[in-house]
Amino acid sequence: MTEARRRIRCAIYTRKSSEEGLEQEFNSLDAQREACEAYIASQRHEGWLTMREGYDDGGYSGGNLDRPGLQNLLEDIRAGLVDVIVVYKIDRLSRSLMDFARLVEVFDEHKVTFVSVTQSFNTTTSMGRLTLNVLLSFAQFEREVTGERIRDKIAASRAKGMWMGGFVPWGYDAVDRKLVINEAEASQIRFIFERFIELGSATRLTRELVRKGITNKRGRPIDKGFLYKLFRNRVYLGEAVHKGTSHPGEHKAIIDQPLWDKVHSILKISPRVRANNTRAQTPAMLKGLIYTDTGVAMTPTHTRKGEKLYRYYISMDALKNRSDEGQGSIVRLNAGVIESAVVQKIRQMLRAPEIAAKACAALSAARSGLTENDVASALATFDSFWDNLFPAEQDRTARLLIERVVVSKEGMSLDLRTSGLSSLVSDMLQLPKLDKAA
Repeated sequence: MTEARRRIRCAIYTRKSSEEGLEQEFNSLDAQREACEAYIASQRHEGWLTMREGYDDGGYSGGNLDRPGLQNLLEDIRAGLVDVIVVYKIDRLSRSLMDFARLVEVFDEHKVTFVSVTQSFNTTTSMGRLTLNVLLSFAQFEREVTGERIRDKIAASRAKGMWMGGFVPWGYDAVDRKLVINEAEASQIRFIFERFIELGSATRLTRELVRKGITNKRGRPIDKGFLYKLFRNRVYLGEAVHKGTSHPGEHKAIIDQPLWDKVHSILKISPRVRANNTRAQTPAMLKGLIYTDTGVAMTPTHTRKGEKLYRYYISMDALKNRSDEGQGSIVRLNAGVIESAVVQKIRQMLRAPEIAAKACAALSAARSGLTENDVASALATFDSFWDNLFPAEQDRTARLLIERVVVSKEGMSLDLRTSGLSSLVSDMLQLPKLDKAA
């Protein structure tokens, strides 16, 4: 019974900052554990016994406590399973004074002591604690100086255009610690830059890339966030960047400067403006003009299947999932069909004598000498006039003439905007030329 009380459970903790050499059969962690086991064996007469559990952190810095082996050790301490912690050196536990102070609080709270195999001192005395703080101060100083040296080396290497490792950018391969162009990936990157200039929209480009099955270096689908990072990565200009400063790189460029400048001139435009421009590229001649016979507005929408665009006008009832959706009225119309029908209706109405009379009356205040026959002759040429207009001009002309389009299951009715007739006839008669000839 007395022997059982004298058993002191000793947990061995080992740590190595880098992963280099851990693949060896006998590595640094093994060496630390062997030294600690030998020390515990020398204290066997005091009842010291090595715990079977291993608390090892290979490849973890001592600058913080985010280490799986250390966290497991702290859990077992709180569970009352550990009496003594044995380490090869104090800085294996921590190289930070603040972190070590937190560890000591946990140790004291659970009456756990720790031993450094290569550094002998007693933390129960004030002199021992002073010695501990001095050792930790030097450990922290060494860590900070090492970090500064590494940062200075990285900065100097980047200034020379060297690649300092890490994730290999899409479009390149790492060969002998240098970036070499991967032609297959580089051609995709050039396509993305060139296609963005054509589309002017990251949203549309993303959809196209997904349809084509183009993925990034990790095989993941490309999203808008990835595209914006790609467009701003100066590695593709053949540059090495460190803390916001660019330096000529050792690697070759994938993108030339003119192509880069064109892309970034588009990126300077507000995303909201570019989104509006993208939406504007989808034609909708009757937007704001077409209604159902129940008075519900219809709004343009579209969908894509492959490269083909399908346009529709849909009632706001259906769009907002209202309870009376589609009850006795039109829900959805093919945009091309209804727009063609509206244009045909306009052609028919402009041939009517009463329309010519209204246009002549509207023009009489602005110009005398034009007869109803002159106006009727001009309106008779509307078909060829319309066919020679660009799509944007056709939309403007339609809005000039149309007051309201109402559709029902029985058919379509169109209200002509009389005030727009004078402008239309003026364009068709080329009034400035008539004035000059007069």
